[in-house]
Amino acid sequence: MLLIYTAHIMDPYTGLDGLRDILIDDNGIIVKVEKHIDWASAGSDVKMLDAKSMTVAPGFVDTHVHFRDPGQTQKEDIHTGMRSAAAGGYTTVICMANTKPVCDNLDTLQYVQQTAAQEPIINVLQACAITKGLSGQELTDFDELLAAGAPGFTDDGVPLRDAALTMRAMEEAVRTGTLLSFHEEAPEFVPSPGVNFGSAAAGKFGVPGAKPISEEVMVARDIALALRSGARVVFQHISSAHSVALIRAGKALGANIYAEVTPHHLALTEDAVLEHGTLARMNPPLRTEADRQALIAGLKDGTIDMIATDHAPHTAEEKARDFAAAPSGIIGLETAFSVCNTTLVKTGRMTRMQLLQCMSKKPAEIYGLTGKSIEPGNRAELVLLDWDAHKTYTAYQSKSANSPFTGKPLRGAVHSIVMGQRELRFR
Repeated sequence: MLLIYTAHIMDPYTGLDGLRDILIDDNGIIVKVEKHIDWASAGSDVKMLDAKSMTVAPGFVDTHVHFRDPGQTQKEDIHTGMRSAAAGGYTTVICMANTKPVCDNLDTLQYVQQTAAQEPIINVLQACAITKGLSGQELTDFDELLAAGAPGFTDDGVPLRDAALTMRAMEEAVRTGTLLSFHEEAPEFVPSPGVNFGSAAAGKFGVPGAKPISEEVMVARDIALALRSGARVVFQHISSAHSVALIRAGKALGANIYAEVTPHHLALTEDAVLEHGTLARMNPPLRTEADRQALIAGLKDGTIDMIATDHAPHTAEEKARDFAAAPSGIIGLETAFSVCNTTLVKTGRMTRMQLLQCMSKKPAEIYGLTGKSIEPGNRAELVLLDWDAHKTYTAYQSKSANSPFTGKPLRGAVHSIVMGQRELRFR
């Protein structure tokens, strides 16, 4: 038995916001949530966890991570990815399908599932590709992959350029009861990726950059297709103010659409590329302060549903290349809570409970993940938080360290997670 006592529970599922004790049985199931639980009544072998001055919340859920396994394990692997996620307070993650080989088949899906199960630090779900080989030409077998445990489908990293094929994918998603996640960047409006078009940083590094219209035109098209098909669609890592407005309008029209935003798009602008170079190169790129403010407003009013890190590890050698040759993406799992707390809560833009909604409840509900609330009968999947801690990241559990937040003073820290009966701390 594990007794977590003097915990300030904040549960966005139930609305509970107050002091409680939590008793967890030997199977990792919550059996009591009460104002005071007598430890003696729990048995002689009860383990005690003092949560005084900490918030206990449902573990975070990240619907968009890259663990690079199989195929690029010099950057990350499933084990180090799980450690990185746990260090950031995440108890469930969904891995993207752009592995090598692409996760468009049972063998690759089962490899990830079996590897994660060897040392199950957290819950690892593996999304599968919409099209075979991410080619944008032939749909994968949705029925077969869903039956094997795929939580959804995405060609993340590659936009679906063929509108007719995208419509067929949506019709398959409706038929099979799943959802699709889209990386929205039309290549014809991306002369060079990783930096905002026409920005000072683009000029500094001698590249044109990626135009916001590259995202907006794809979002507009896929809202129209979603309205016609009835499909459930997630727009990944939204970056543009106009995209926020389009999604808001699409929801008002009745489309079954959702949107992600990353911590870095909430916290940084295109000017970060001037300071950090390739460490702030990402797809879609960081954009203007007006875009950043629109993203925050969209998250606050529910137009954007969830925060997803797009955790994208790369080696130091890769990020040391010239800007035009370096890969896009940054790690994000370990810094996400601190960045979002600093950017949103400490500035008064969102409440603590609102942030927890976007980092745990909403992503879980969108992907149909149940039993995540802090209630008797549910498995304990918890995060212990200190909202006021001063935190500076200098080292990571990830194999990679490609982050513009390294060395930056932030507020808020993850103390640990609880998975079943185990408290896990990675620092």
